[in-house]
Amino acid sequence: MSVVTEARPVAPATPAAYRVTGGRVLRSEWAKLWSLRSTWITLALGVVALLAFGSIAAARYKSGIGPGRLQDQDFATATAASLALFGVPIAQLALGVLGVLFAAGEYSTGLIRSTLAAVPRRLPVLWSKAAAYGVVAAVVAAAGAVGAFLIVSAIVSGTPAAMSLSGDGVVRSLLGAGLYLGLVAVIGVALGVLLRSVAGGISVLVAAFMLVPGLVLLLPQSWRDNVSEYLPGNAGSSIFDLHHQAGTLSAGAGLAVLVGWTVLALAGAAYRMVRKDA
Repeated sequence: MSVVTEARPVAPATPAAYRVTGGRVLRSEWAKLWSLRSTWITLALGVVALLAFGSIAAARYKSGIGPGRLQDQDFATATAASLALFGVPIAQLALGVLGVLFAAGEYSTGLIRSTLAAVPRRLPVLWSKAAAYGVVAAVVAAAGAVGAFLIVSAIVSGTPAAMSLSGDGVVRSLLGAGLYLGLVAVIGVALGVLLRSVAGGISVLVAAFMLVPGLVLLLPQSWRDNVSEYLPGNAGSSIFDLHHQAGTLSAGAGLAVLVGWTVLALAGAAYRMVRKDA
């Protein structure tokens, strides 16, 4: 008696040159990022916001210095570092919006289907998008902050606000601004993936960083003090404040809170990406 065995075809192994790896997914997302015209335009707008608003604030400060002129109370305690970062709220809007466009744009065009067909595990796409754009935004923002500081320092030279780059806490403040804007960019990417809508992502981003802080001011004083400092924008601003102010978080605590908001946004985006079809 003989036993006949059926030989089953063995699927050929995927050549190493075509395997999906984290590094290759990251390079793919890096290429996508720089292939978008909006990337160049929006990054430039973010840098221009830092340079322009910092210069305007410095010129406004210097115009109030002199005999017979009353110093504007808004600039009474200003320093070159704080004046240089005057444009951070506008820069955060530009960089956050680009994050939403970078992520949600693939859903609106349908390109995400091709991306997920090439990377079936899905989550490496999200991590790569966030890492690629977050690093770019942080580096560009830090460079813009340093450039703004150099311009502002030249404008306010000889005034009480004058500081040097080697001044106490100056480098930490400027790099902290870059880190803050990089995390805002990652939150933008997460919102784009979570909501899969450019309009929706931008609306939530603007509400979280610009509208909600204003609405919190309408709360009773006791509630306001307990809520305001933990909002992402307010917590993030403590990262680059030159000196710790009463009623705000320390730089370390502010960074921890903003990282927590970033992780929460990424967790929601990861859940939506894995559980829902593109």
